[in-house]
Amino acid sequence: MRTTQALAAAMLALCLSAIPAASADEGMWTFDSLPVDRLQQAYGFTPDKAWLDRIQKASVKLGEGCSGSVVSGDGLVLTNHHCVANCVQELSTPANNLMAAGFLAPGQREERICPALDASILQSITDVTARVQLAAKDAALSQMAGKRAAEIAMIEAEACGVSRDKRCNVVTLYRGGAYKLYVYDRYTDVRLSFAPERQAAFFGGDPDNFNFPRYAYDMALVRLYKDGKPAKFAHPLQISPGGAKEGDLVFTSGHPGSTDRLLTVAQLQFQRDQFLPWRIEYLAQIRGSLLNEATKGEEEARQVAEALFGIENSVKVFKGQHGALVLPSFFGLKFAEEKRLRDALAADPKLRSKYGDPFADIETIVAAQKASWLPYQMLEQRFGAGSVLLTNARTLIRGAAERGKPDSQRLTEYTASRIALRERAILADAPVHASLERLEIEFWLLKTREYLGADHPAIKTLFGGKTAAEIAGEIVSGSRLDDPAIRRSLWEKPALVASSTDPAIILARRIDAVSREARTAYDAAITSPLSAATEKVAALRFDVLDLSIYPDATSTLRLTYGAVKGWTDPVFGEVKPFTYAAGLWDRATGAYPFNLTAKWAGAKSAITPGLQMNLVTTNDIIGGSSGSPLLDRQGRIVGLVFDGNIHSLGGAFGFDPALNRTVSVSSQILLEGLRKIYGATALADELQHK
Repeated sequence: MRTTQALAAAMLALCLSAIPAASADEGMWTFDSLPVDRLQQAYGFTPDKAWLDRIQKASVKLGEGCSGSVVSGDGLVLTNHHCVANCVQELSTPANNLMAAGFLAPGQREERICPALDASILQSITDVTARVQLAAKDAALSQMAGKRAAEIAMIEAEACGVSRDKRCNVVTLYRGGAYKLYVYDRYTDVRLSFAPERQAAFFGGDPDNFNFPRYAYDMALVRLYKDGKPAKFAHPLQISPGGAKEGDLVFTSGHPGSTDRLLTVAQLQFQRDQFLPWRIEYLAQIRGSLLNEATKGEEEARQVAEALFGIENSVKVFKGQHGALVLPSFFGLKFAEEKRLRDALAADPKLRSKYGDPFADIETIVAAQKASWLPYQMLEQRFGAGSVLLTNARTLIRGAAERGKPDSQRLTEYTASRIALRERAILADAPVHASLERLEIEFWLLKTREYLGADHPAIKTLFGGKTAAEIAGEIVSGSRLDDPAIRRSLWEKPALVASSTDPAIILARRIDAVSREARTAYDAAITSPLSAATEKVAALRFDVLDLSIYPDATSTLRLTYGAVKGWTDPVFGEVKPFTYAAGLWDRATGAYPFNLTAKWAGAKSAITPGLQMNLVTTNDIIGGSSGSPLLDRQGRIVGLVFDGNIHSLGGAFGFDPALNRTVSVSSQILLEGLRKIYGATALADELQHK
């Protein structure tokens, strides 16, 4: 009830906000387009170039889904526990479960390599819009995506070549309205320095997730290495022991994953009516399978724990997004925004000559999308349902095939500038959990057959007269792709892949042609024409609104600003901006998920009762911002972002400054916890540059 009512109130407030100007604290701004005039007017502060450069070059992208910040000259990075949970899980064993016990390296020599984690730090942004758009100027709609992809691959190759220390990505912004080349320094040696017990990091569990008040110690420390030594940084961020005060201006610098605020009404209706209901159903069903697996024993529960955590979080997110989209009031806002653009188009012959009617084009494309998206999802996007063995098999097969092609003809993820990420994943010495693998493979086979139908050619190719359980069992028991030496041999000698008799490779090889066909067909019928149409909408928006507009989130570095501020919940009344340490012990019941770990349970007298624990701010964030530093005007860390409140779940489609809140761990408890709970004095000193 709380989620439904809260989201309804949040989105109603959003619909009553001004059209189309962004509210004071709204916006996930790229570092080259911060609205300094708006910031100065709202808060009387304008960061200079030196301030922005220092924050940018200390902001870390961890893997493909989290953020962090460099906090010492020796490459120490502050982030969330849940951002390194896969690493902690991979370093755990049945006899030494680091997820339950936590981890503290006595010194740098004892820091442990995270097998599959890498890090990137943005160094420069270059506008390449004209070049990318020109490459597809005269192409047929079905060929536009391919032409642009080839040009993007060329730009990335020119900037980075085959360097393993750089990462170059051409980023699409404003739904095709702009293209920017982002050049990163890349770190493939990331080592775990400290992680608390999972229960300390996720105190309150799923009931507290996306809610407030919170009492979570969701933090961790990793270190970046170069050539076997800690990487050196001249201007790391410094943590403030004093934290923040109510009303303070604060910033976040992180990598928000994906928003859909610039979608047209037709695209949003597809999300509401087709994609999100399906996605929620799919995730809810695999969650049920994982919960059942976890009841079989302690080791089974350990193996599926991290996958279960991620899926439970995703279910909540997608339900919140769908809850926002089903509100008529929300679509009232979107219809009004779109009508303004459509009316301007209808009233100006020059605009019609320049753009045609991209809204009608999108409606036609979305109608076709409804009939073609499921094969693409199940055979390409959701291949293997997370199975490490099948993912490795596909990477080996496609890596062998794509590396033999000219860069412009490769699949995007295997171009010269991006293939290092695939190589890093395939060579990582990460464990494969048999229980989880068997469950994921069987689930994917059964759901693919259910969604595509038993007569689909791909289903006959996949099953070949066997049951899903038999196929999963054969792969888990017979595949040797859990051995990093085997994977390395196959990666470095691609000719061996074609003759491999490994059961995971056999299945992935058997279905690869059909999967590629689904991808090619979807790109030609949907991706290419949709890109062309949304690019026109973006340009029209610039022409008509003539406003400073931030782009949708794209997992690229963004800066947000806001204030330390609570909110008035439409159902539950006033919510204060801080929680304090004493409240943790008051909230603890002894029963999961409100149970304290042994270290915390025995430390009540050591922790200052009035110490800030968690806090909320008006910063505009979305998933992927986890691990971002919360910064004051001086650029000091006063908190660590780890969540949003329940109202923020509709943030994929809109922002309401009255209700949307970012949730952070206060710097006060970060430091005192390290010193008094974990005895990590050396790390605390390093954080404070002592």
